[in-house]
Amino acid sequence: MKPSDGKVLLSEDTAGIGEVGQAGNVENDNLKLVPLSESVRYRKRAQSAEKKIEDLVKQLAEAKAETKTTAEQLRQVQVEQKLVHKLTAAGTVDLDTAMLIAKTRMEGETEADMDSVIKRLRKEKQYLFAGAGGTTGTKRTAGAKERTEGGQVVLERAAKRAATTGSRADLQEYLKLRRNFI
Repeated sequence: MKPSDGKVLLSEDTAGIGEVGQAGNVENDNLKLVPLSESVRYRKRAQSAEKKIEDLVKQLAEAKAETKTTAEQLRQVQVEQKLVHKLTAAGTVDLDTAMLIAKTRMEGETEADMDSVIKRLRKEKQYLFAGAGGTTGTKRTAGAKERTEGGQVVLERAAKRAATTGSRADLQEYLKLRRNFI
């Protein structure tokens, strides 16, 4: 048979096979004859749909795994932020070092143990925390001297010292103090 003969090849649609009757014959009520080209097209569409389903299932699994890892990272960042807030509230001088030590001690422990880790850290490594006065301000470097209270009195002393000694260093010190107060 040639397609040019005007005849269409037919294929059985197996989706609608009827029940077996009493005599063992299949009832032909639900048996449909479909053109072969259409049957092939249906089969290809079904196969592509099944492939799309498989791809979507894989994508869903990947998305769930990515969501899980992102949620874990978010939880770790939140715990780290809480630890930073608690350490700064405790008066930590060197936050990076205190964070590293606290993280290693907290591995495998719950969030409730965060306070006990900070207390233990404060007890064992006192140099990481400020004194009883709370948080400390930044200290000046060796080249810059701290301002002293009672600035006018200090300024007068520096002026007298510069006048009596005649030293350039004393004069320079006086001028620095004067610049700060005037």
